[in-house]
Amino acid sequence: MLSVNNISVGYKGLLAVQDVSFQINQGEIVSLIGSNGAGKSTIVKTVAGLMHPVKGEITFEKEPIHTIPPYDVVKKKISMIPEGRQLFGRLSVLDNLLLGSYSLTSNEEIQKTLENVYRLFPILKERKNQRSDTFSGGEQQQLAIARGLMSRPSLLMLDEPSLGLGPKLVSDIFRIIQEINCNGVTILLVEQNVHEALEISHRAYVLQTGRVVLEGKGEELLQSDLVRQAYLGM
Repeated sequence: MLSVNNISVGYKGLLAVQDVSFQINQGEIVSLIGSNGAGKSTIVKTVAGLMHPVKGEITFEKEPIHTIPPYDVVKKKISMIPEGRQLFGRLSVLDNLLLGSYSLTSNEEIQKTLENVYRLFPILKERKNQRSDTFSGGEQQQLAIARGLMSRPSLLMLDEPSLGLGPKLVSDIFRIIQEINCNGVTILLVEQNVHEALEISHRAYVLQTGRVVLEGKGEELLQSDLVRQAYLGM
């Protein structure tokens, strides 16, 4: 479904990502794991069209997407949930959700998608007229994910969805990610919460200083000496 081929991406002449390649097959959960500054978020922003590689290419369903703007990436059915949630705080839950649906073409399609989102996140229906900046961190993360689902993506990319959340809320978010995947959405997950990410991932790639240093199935990487020592404190 998604193929990232030898991309290098930089800020002001300095490369944050160097010669990175990975693939995602339809129906998978694939994680990019690594410490802060490893290049994970840069990769997701590049797939989303917010940045463009200085080298390499990205294809989605065999079509190149690495030169197109973000709004055209969304039309390809790729959606990104940004780090820090980036909600419109003064707007209601419903208005935030409707902003996520701008690429849909009919009111019927929007209403059907809203109902699907409300089934996944009942609290959003109960509080649809409430301002989003009055929500707790966990509730805001649910809203951010729901807004991303409003474009009916084939590929959903989540950038640090567990950031700043307590252990119980982290478990809830990862359960929701698995449920979204079971509903047919392919997932690219960027996480510093390595153990939880690998537990739900079909495959994962480990990044260090802008390069892929290890790849494999989630359960295999949980047993990797590199991963255990560098990220799990074992």
